[in-house]
Amino acid sequence: MDLAGRVAVVTGAGAGLGLAYARDLAAAGARVVVNDVDDAAAEAAASSIRAAGGAAVAEAGAVGDSAVAQALVDRAVGEYGRLDVMVTNAGVLRDTVLWKMTDEDFDAVVDVHLRGTFTCVRAAAVTMRAQGEGGRIICVGSPTGQRGNFGQTNYAAAKAGIVGMVRTWAMELARSRITVNAVVPVAGTAMTRTVPFLKSHVEALERGAALPSFVRRTLGFGTPQDAAGLVTFLASDAAADVTGQAIGIGGDRVSVWTHPEQAAAAYSTGGWSADDLAGVWATALRPHLQTFGEQLPQPQE
Repeated sequence: MDLAGRVAVVTGAGAGLGLAYARDLAAAGARVVVNDVDDAAAEAAASSIRAAGGAAVAEAGAVGDSAVAQALVDRAVGEYGRLDVMVTNAGVLRDTVLWKMTDEDFDAVVDVHLRGTFTCVRAAAVTMRAQGEGGRIICVGSPTGQRGNFGQTNYAAAKAGIVGMVRTWAMELARSRITVNAVVPVAGTAMTRTVPFLKSHVEALERGAALPSFVRRTLGFGTPQDAAGLVTFLASDAAADVTGQAIGIGGDRVSVWTHPEQAAAAYSTGGWSADDLAGVWATALRPHLQTFGEQLPQPQE
C-alpha cells in the first residue's frame, strides 16, 4: 500500500487505536498530523513515527471546538501543503446508567465524539473540495452505536449519529470524489478496558498474552494494530469506490455492517387504529422484532 504524497490528520492519536492508525498511515508513506488533547502524548506519538522513519508533526487540542478543527487542517496544509485524509478517532467515555447520567456526562461525550467528528470533517471537506483532487474521510464508530450497550446512553447516541452523518456525507461529497466511511473497531484499549466483558481480554493483552482463537475470530477482538490496516486501505486508491459504509474490524475479523432497513410491513386501507394494530401484531409484526445490545456467543467447551 503506497500513500506517498498523501497528508493525513488523525485525531485522538496519542495512544491506542488513534496511534495505531497514525503509525500505519505513516508506514505506508503518508505524512501525518497527530492530534491529541494531551500535548505531551501528541508529541510523543509524532516522535515515535519520526523515529521509525515516517513524517509526522503534533497538533494538540480538544476536538469539538471549530477553531481546533480548523487548526488541524491548517497545520496539515501549512506543514505539508495539502490535506488528503481525515481520520476522526478522538473520544472519551462517561459511562453510567440513564438515571444517574448528568448533563455534563452526556455533553462531554457528545461534544468530543459527535460534534468533534462534525467540525473536523466539515473543515476537511472545505479544504478537500477546494483542492479539487478528491479525498478520504474515515470516521470511527462503535458496535455500541450499532447495537446499543448498557450504561452508554451518551456514547451510543454519539456513535450512532456518526454513522448517520457518514451516510449523508457520502452522498454530499460524491461529486467531489471524496469518500466517507465509518470504521467500527473492537480492540484492546484504555476505553475498552472499562467494558466488563472485554476487561479480561484487555488485561491479557497488557500482559503480553496471546488471545485465543475464539476471542480473535468469534468476538472479533484484538490489538489496535489489528484494526489499523483498514484505515490505511480506506485512505488508499484501492478503496476509491468504497463510500457510505460502516465496516467492522477487530482481531481476525473484518465485516460490513448493514444499514437499517424495514424488517416487515403490513397495510391497512385508511390507516391504523390501536385496535387494528393489536389485531395483526402477533402474526404480522411480532416475529420480526429486533434484538438489541451485543448478542455475544459463548465459547465452546
